[in-house]
Amino acid sequence: MDRKGVMICGVVGFLGLLSAATGFAAEATRIKASEVHKISSTQCDYPRTPAATLGSTAVLALTVAQVIINMATGCICCRRNPRPSTSIGTIAVICFILSWITFIITFFLLLGAAALNNQHSAENTYYWYYNCYVVKPGVFAGGALLSLATVALGIISYLALTSAKNNADQGWGNVPLPNQGGVAMGHPQFPPQTGADPVFVHEDTYMRRQFT
Repeated sequence: MDRKGVMICGVVGFLGLLSAATGFAAEATRIKASEVHKISSTQCDYPRTPAATLGSTAVLALTVAQVIINMATGCICCRRNPRPSTSIGTIAVICFILSWITFIITFFLLLGAAALNNQHSAENTYYWYYNCYVVKPGVFAGGALLSLATVALGIISYLALTSAKNNADQGWGNVPLPNQGGVAMGHPQFPPQTGADPVFVHEDTYMRRQFT
């Protein structure tokens, strides 16, 4: 892997870890049911927490990582002239699709949880009918794990695509030239004739040589 690939993987990996870390931090600081005080049947008192900001940061970091890795790989499924089908190329396409699926799920999961937590913590008193709703346990943590999965799948897709491209380029560069229809050289079928003139022998002399 060249220097550009190392830099891309390093930046994307750092953003993935940042997204996961802020997601777990949001899980730890989210509003819990035990922290909510029910004032009346229609009124709940919520504390203020940084979970919404941390969740939004996780979404932002994951989005930037997804944009970078997709700019590096390009749209694999939209290419008119794709590379020859290989096992590495198939892995790249599968990881590319899975990374987008996990990204969409994580985006709305973290963003929705952050918005809900922010709505509650924006005002200490919030009105609900009969129940005081909070973000369920594990939502931010699940988003953090999906962030790691999204970044890992994106990096695998990028590395697999780069490897398939290098293998294809090396394969095309080492293809032997086809036979140009050349004729194999060999020895002539008839011995070469010398430039000396033929020698004529008198008939009587020839006959005497035959009987001697």
